[in-house]
Amino acid sequence: MSIGSTLTPGRVLCNVEARSKKHSLDILSELLASAAEDLEQGEVFDSLVSREKLGCTAMEDGVAIPHGKMAGLQHSIGAFVCLSNPVDFDTLDQEPVDLIFGLLVPEDSAEDHRAELRTMALALKDHGFCERLRNAGSSRVLYDLLSAEEAIAAQSA
Repeated sequence: MSIGSTLTPGRVLCNVEARSKKHSLDILSELLASAAEDLEQGEVFDSLVSREKLGCTAMEDGVAIPHGKMAGLQHSIGAFVCLSNPVDFDTLDQEPVDLIFGLLVPEDSAEDHRAELRTMALALKDHGFCERLRNAGSSRVLYDLLSAEEAIAAQSA
């Protein structure tokens, strides 16, 4: 499964105002929960926070990939936010985070979600790509950039 198949335009937001790491996870959990009627925002938030307690999901250069597992999911669900102002995310490099890709996976998935995380992590290690994401003027442009990057990654695989 590709990252592109986990996203929809409605779960990609540009210029998001978040006050903190917790607030950004709350926003992300709302987006993820909107993907299915039976998902509760609070349960999604708890799943993301539980994973963060195991270790920070931030990478370097202002990027984080918080993720969690949920019982009853049939497939992975993704959401992406570009914050208007970076927030402290307890990163190893002490750099604040402004690009956040959230992933919610079925409770019994193991290898599938690791591959999805790896794909997104590789894309978000590209400094040029991250700059294009940061410069996106709208949520739609942000979604189009993410979709295009997924297509490029699929061609080179």
